[in-house]
Amino acid sequence: MAAGLNRNGEFDGVDELPTFGDSSSSSSWEQQRSNIYDLMLQGNRAFQENRLEDAISIYSKAHRLHPTDPVILSNRSAAFCRYSQHLRNRPAAMSESEALVGMDPMMHAELALKDAEKVHEIRNSWPKSYYRKAASLILLERYGDARETLLSGLQVDPFSIPLQAALSELDRRIGLGSSDSMTDRIKRAKVQRTDDFDCTLCLKLLYDPVTTPCGHTFCRACLLQSMDHGNKCPMCRTVLLLSPRTYPLSVTLNNIIQKIFPEEYAERKAEQETLTHLGIHILPLFVMDVVLPCQKLALNIFEPRYRLMVRRIMEGSRRMGMVGIDSATSSIAAVACEVEICDCEPLPDGRFFLQVEGRRRFRIIRSWDQDGYRVAEVEWISDYCPPDGTKEKEDLQEMARKAEELARSWIRRARADRQSRRDAELLSLAEGMPSPRDPEAFSFWFANLLHMRPSERLELLRLTDTRERISRGLIFLRVERGCRV
Repeated sequence: MAAGLNRNGEFDGVDELPTFGDSSSSSSWEQQRSNIYDLMLQGNRAFQENRLEDAISIYSKAHRLHPTDPVILSNRSAAFCRYSQHLRNRPAAMSESEALVGMDPMMHAELALKDAEKVHEIRNSWPKSYYRKAASLILLERYGDARETLLSGLQVDPFSIPLQAALSELDRRIGLGSSDSMTDRIKRAKVQRTDDFDCTLCLKLLYDPVTTPCGHTFCRACLLQSMDHGNKCPMCRTVLLLSPRTYPLSVTLNNIIQKIFPEEYAERKAEQETLTHLGIHILPLFVMDVVLPCQKLALNIFEPRYRLMVRRIMEGSRRMGMVGIDSATSSIAAVACEVEICDCEPLPDGRFFLQVEGRRRFRIIRSWDQDGYRVAEVEWISDYCPPDGTKEKEDLQEMARKAEELARSWIRRARADRQSRRDAELLSLAEGMPSPRDPEAFSFWFANLLHMRPSERLELLRLTDTRERISRGLIFLRVERGCRV
């Protein structure tokens, strides 16, 4: 039996010839039947010589000629099982030429199970169909299902020595005595958890496990983070030609972990969710430049720490803080701007091309390192807004309207003289002009029209007086107009 459960060997091999039943006796069918016989002989020879890939290929050809034959399916299931064992037992140092997507032991065990289930549907009175199904279930570590399958087979043929031997070996493996139940077995497993279910990178219980073609299993997030630094397996250094973001989850292993370790799995899930859903007052920080609300920016994310950060942001709120350096202190500024990722394009080499837009301002209360990048607890800040209907509010809106007229006049000049990249940026900004009825938003949009040094932009970000910000913007705009006209 697969996984070495049966010592008797009666069901371990393959059957010589298929069964055709009352098939047609036409000359064309006779020729096809002869081809199937030849393929079965070739496949059996390859199986016996341990050329398992060849055997699977040949059995598949025979299956295409005769899709309902249980013997062909049974033989192919046996080949898949043995090949799955072969992949599990390979040495860790695998050549790069073998690092191909698809050489996954669990995947081949799933294929073996699929064939075995078809055999059982076609001929459920055949003890070998139960044997084949149990063999593949054991490779998938679904021991309870495998045991039930063997017991069902013994109800069909109580005197089947291979089924009896397989059941005895399975009970010995999972530690079941005559008085034990599967419930007792699972309860003991919860207490006696070993590092077989731990990720070798984070040393915690596997969460969203992914098994690489070279046979090593990691948390998907851990493998992604590792491959930010290179495309080799963290364990054996085999080149991995895969994308952990889209590579299929090891579903069987994930189900086992959830069933046997429900409390620890819930803790791991909550831990992962805290990394992507930080809360409304917690922001990951991208330290680069001073950004103002309403400002649009294109970013090329290539550093491994920020690639990790962007992946987590895209799974959560799609927002982060853009922080500049305060030249007075030579450290990150205490006031910064939240930006929203409007468009995210993952590139083949792992980089991200982002389009972001400034949203709200915040003040950093405290910050700390998390997996290489900064995270901060923040408080949101905004300008003082005069009450509606007051003269102060009307004067502020009138000031914003005059600034709008001046800005439109300048934009018309830029549209008539498109000579610089800056003019093109101004034209794109003009499309998203806020209404002067919202003076604070308008004041930041107005400031984005201007050529300003980072220190000057940081000063505008710190201001909580909308009138003062518009006034400074008007001064800068008149200076720029004097230079241009």
